[in-house]
Amino acid sequence: MKSRRSFCLLSAAFCLLAAAGCRQDMHNQPKYIPLRDSALFANGSSARPLVEDTVARGTLQDDEAFFTGKTGGADVNTLPFPLTKEVLDRGEQRYNIYCSPCHDMTGAGQGMIVRRGYRQPPSFHIDRLRQVPIGHYFDVISNGFGAMPDYRAQVAPRDRWAIAAYVRALQLSQHAAAAEIPAEDRQKLSQSPPAPSEGAAKHE
Repeated sequence: MKSRRSFCLLSAAFCLLAAAGCRQDMHNQPKYIPLRDSALFANGSSARPLVEDTVARGTLQDDEAFFTGKTGGADVNTLPFPLTKEVLDRGEQRYNIYCSPCHDMTGAGQGMIVRRGYRQPPSFHIDRLRQVPIGHYFDVISNGFGAMPDYRAQVAPRDRWAIAAYVRALQLSQHAAAAEIPAEDRQKLSQSPPAPSEGAAKHE
């Protein structure tokens, strides 16, 4: 019994010593704190300057038009990749998440937070914004404009372009001529809406 008790005490003491040793190792790591002095380098700095022209893997932005919406300082006027239904669907999804709270679902600038006192943005359907190049929208989403913050961190570059393309679709939806609508769709528009059923009328 006595030997068993001694063994338990020794085990407990060993565990305490081991834990204390680990704690000191964690506290006294051989590392430099940012901006602290270093005796290792002649200039006294612990940080080494990056090699010139170093770019982190996956962050090379060598396509000026794609990553800035500009070429030679001027807004580009075309999407930097093919426009597809998938691109527009993605743009609609991202627009509804990030843009509609201010710009509303149609782009008229009457979003929910505007109705609660936030500064109203201009409608996308005014002549000035219908005439700006599509690169303008990419630039504003990336860098902000006026009261609008930038969404560079929240929205990836390709998604910013998808949103810009969807804004163009919203503008077209409000200003399309009847001749531009496919014939089968024009027929649908000319049809009268179906009369409500008897059950629906009673329910109302």
